Amino acid sequence: MTQLPKETEINIHHNAQVQLLTVAQEEAGQRLDNWLLRHLHGVPKTRVYKAIRKGEVRVNKGRAKAELRLEGGDVVRVPPLRQAASREPAIASSHWAERIRTAILFDDPDLIVINKPTGLAVHGGSGISAGLIETLRLIYPERKYLELVHRLDRDTSGLLLIAGRASVLRELHTQLRSDGIDKRYNALVAGRWASHVKHVDAPLEKYALASGERLVKVASGGRKARTEYRVLERWRSATLVEAKPITGRTHQIRVHCRHAGHPILGDAKYSSEVADQLTATLGLNRLFLHAASLRFTLGGEQMHMQAPLDGELQAACVALSRTQGS
Repeated sequence: MTQLPKETEINIHHNAQVQLLTVAQEEAGQRLDNWLLRHLHGVPKTRVYKAIRKGEVRVNKGRAKAELRLEGGDVVRVPPLRQAASREPAIASSHWAERIRTAILFDDPDLIVINKPTGLAVHGGSGISAGLIETLRLIYPERKYLELVHRLDRDTSGLLLIAGRASVLRELHTQLRSDGIDKRYNALVAGRWASHVKHVDAPLEKYALASGERLVKVASGGRKARTEYRVLERWRSATLVEAKPITGRTHQIRVHCRHAGHPILGDAKYSSEVADQLTATLGLNRLFLHAASLRFTLGGEQMHMQAPLDGELQAACVALSRTQGS
């Protein structure tokens, strides 16, 4: 088990003294409020913003607004703030730490690109001590800034971007908002997807079951959502498609596939009896949804990242080819 070194934790208790913290170069460009929220784990947001408004927080000895962009070397005065609850150090299993190390496809001070394994949440929470981002911070304690650029569902595998600098996070978020990042997924769906179905336009709405589980459905009053599709390979009972989400709604590709009458195999949330039977026949034990390609710009340079299907997903396609042909 990998445990966060105590000296890297920043705990501000109600009886602590005022602290003077220096902004790392990697954090340059981050807003003051976001910087404080990253460092003051357990302190309610309302208390952080109150401290800024009252002038309890100072930057280089002067009052500052929440939206101030910090620079490397800035000194931030942090007053004693009460935590909502004590935080246990995050613990990452050696299994996931090793899986993540071997899944890194690209690594420099600005950006890490990971071929995320299925079954790994990007964030800890809901009984998960450490997700991918927490595990990365434990693996690389010397890196002062590591933040997710975007997210993948826990059961989805494939390409994930982690910014190593606040300025890089802003640059990539700008591209995400302007459709400047081209994301392509591979999905194996039940049935024969018709070639003329090039896109699904269906608004999506979140809802909760009585158990508390949160799901997504197509609803006229939901948020606009569009996914473009292209057939990659077709068998008698299944189709391998490429999905390009134009919008970025929760579970968008999964719900749009089901809405089109072709649930993704291995999807425990948005499936059908036919899809479940085919999933069992293929011996598939995971969601067949994989972030296979990313195109974006970083510092003026065009980047194209690709991640092939893992062994289990490839095996499902081989089994279909052997038993059903194309």
